[in-house]
Amino acid sequence: MKNTRILLLLALFLPLSSISQILDPVKWSFKTEQKTPGEATLLLIATADKGWHVYSQDIPSGGPIPTTFSFDKSKDYERVGKVTEPKAIEENDPNFDMVLKFFADKVIFKQKIKVLNQNDFTVKGVVNFMCCDDKQCLPPNDVEFSFIVKGNPQAMASTPTASPGGQTTENATPSVQQAQSSGVPVEEAKKDSVHSKAVQSSLTTTAADAAVNQSLLWFFIISFLAGLMAILTPCVFPMIPMTVTFFMHDTRSKRKARMEAVVYGLSIIMIYTVVGTLVAVTLGANFANFLSTHWAPNLFFFVIFMVFAASFLGMFEITLPNWLVNKADKQADKGGYTGAFFMAFTLVLVSFSCTGPIVGAILVKAASGHILMPIIGMFGFSLAFALPFALFAFFPAWLAGIPKSGGWLNSVKVVLGFLELALGLKFLSIADQTYHWHILDREVYLAFWIVIFFLMGMYLIGKLKFHHDSDLPFISVPRILLAIVVFTFVVYMIPGMWGAPLKALSGYLPPETYHDFDLKAIIKEEVQAATTATPANTVPSTLCDKPKYGEFLKLPHGLQGYFDYNQALACAKKQNKPLFIDFTGHGCVNCREMESNVWSDPRVLKRLREGFVIAALYVDDKSDVPEKEWFTSSYDGKVKKTIGKQFADLQITRFHVNSQPYYVLLDTTGNLLVKPRAYDLNVDAFISFLDSALDNFKKQERP
Repeated sequence: MKNTRILLLLALFLPLSSISQILDPVKWSFKTEQKTPGEATLLLIATADKGWHVYSQDIPSGGPIPTTFSFDKSKDYERVGKVTEPKAIEENDPNFDMVLKFFADKVIFKQKIKVLNQNDFTVKGVVNFMCCDDKQCLPPNDVEFSFIVKGNPQAMASTPTASPGGQTTENATPSVQQAQSSGVPVEEAKKDSVHSKAVQSSLTTTAADAAVNQSLLWFFIISFLAGLMAILTPCVFPMIPMTVTFFMHDTRSKRKARMEAVVYGLSIIMIYTVVGTLVAVTLGANFANFLSTHWAPNLFFFVIFMVFAASFLGMFEITLPNWLVNKADKQADKGGYTGAFFMAFTLVLVSFSCTGPIVGAILVKAASGHILMPIIGMFGFSLAFALPFALFAFFPAWLAGIPKSGGWLNSVKVVLGFLELALGLKFLSIADQTYHWHILDREVYLAFWIVIFFLMGMYLIGKLKFHHDSDLPFISVPRILLAIVVFTFVVYMIPGMWGAPLKALSGYLPPETYHDFDLKAIIKEEVQAATTATPANTVPSTLCDKPKYGEFLKLPHGLQGYFDYNQALACAKKQNKPLFIDFTGHGCVNCREMESNVWSDPRVLKRLREGFVIAALYVDDKSDVPEKEWFTSSYDGKVKKTIGKQFADLQITRFHVNSQPYYVLLDTTGNLLVKPRAYDLNVDAFISFLDSALDNFKKQERP
């Protein structure tokens, strides 16, 4: 069945590959409605082929390019309001894994104008739009529009002004300047600058991990499970019978007590969700670049995780100020629905030492993605967190069946402490890679994880004990099973110390290129040195010259390539090969997964090594470039001074995408060979992507 599906996909893809440059599933038409001389309505009509859709003007950050309309300035008319659109379809789009607004079949956008000229005139402009079907998207496209409008005899006489048919020189200049500095063809840059302002309003910063691709439903499930985990912490679990008993103490009004318990549970949900909403509103997706790559927040999160880990392991107790807890507790004593709310607030405060790191992890992850993620994450967490209180309040007899609090709860806390130690290293690792400190190379990172999880396993079998632990007279079956899983994980990681790929952890470990002692690479170099007389520092024959930034940036799997667009394009021209661009990032989890699970396939490696000139462009690298290479972006008007900012700007202004990984295949003049590709672990589809580009490149060479 799987092979049948693959053949079917190839059968569908191959006919399209030869015409991918001229695929045009959306047709635009333009019509003027003018019932009175003084006012007209411009109709911008998009008709999509079956299965395709056009996006609304209202698209959240991190999604596709919204439909935008740019009108040339003119004294002949005045726009009345903005472009309006009918009610859109609003549902999950599989291309972006987000709930988006779009239109299928046919949609009519309308723009009202006030006629200011006595003579007939023309309204000109450009519509920028993006279209997708259920499996693929085409790059954003521009369509120029033109409307003939009849003059208004009652308007004041004015000299008709000729509206330019294309972009103004003012708008063109920054993109042309950037093109000259970044190597983008000038004509392509001119075309891109027409709607650069529209792109600016719809894109998020460029170092965001592939959180955009993260399903909101999946994030809700993860957050819900985190809420269930928080219930099993020593700060929360003992409060379940205490709290439920408080609500059920008045036997004369069980109904009222149950209603108060419901208010209590809903208050817990509301408090946590409000926190998520505040994060979404005050930070949102635009804060992702700073959180994802800058050393300051990453070191801060690393320290926070280490502090909580020390607390979980029993070094000290983290508590909020007594005055805050006491004040909330006094309000809870008032009873009634107000008291129920403040009891919930008290629970949130008291449980902070156990729930803080879990909630913090959700917010850190959410702040790097879609604006709804903090809200949905906190709602999922709080829903699971509040659930037992509401259930036990309605069914108090269940209390007799829950385990008594005791030493097992402390064991849960200690295990969480070990996990905090391991997960906190990820933040230090991101800062380390981005700034090339080489404090936490791959083997050092693995060594920490091996030791941490080995100690966790020893703790689970009772060979390691902390001062607040109870005696462990015997080991329960669930505990020994968990210990087996932990020790197996440790054994799995050990070969990674000598260069094993560890594909299951590819998204969470530093890349293989960040490995000092890579046994595979050492053996390969020794074999090459023994079989050839080529000096070790000689430029590989697959390259044209020494790669710029090659002293601190590397490609995976021994591939040779470049880390600068201009240099790579020049080599592609010299070797007459297509150019493979990998927009990537040090902190990009999905990039590492693609390299480990897709690039590692021998068929993919063969094509990349023999058929393409490779350029890995790191959009989050903080290394400075010489001042003579700085340029001012046409996207945001800022001067780009680092490697990462320059290539992030190139990705946005040229390809109108800001997520990584993003793979672009160009010919020797910098034009697209096939539609670019993003994160997708389907190896066969990636091979088809490469083969289609090679086929199209060969067709260009034919007379």
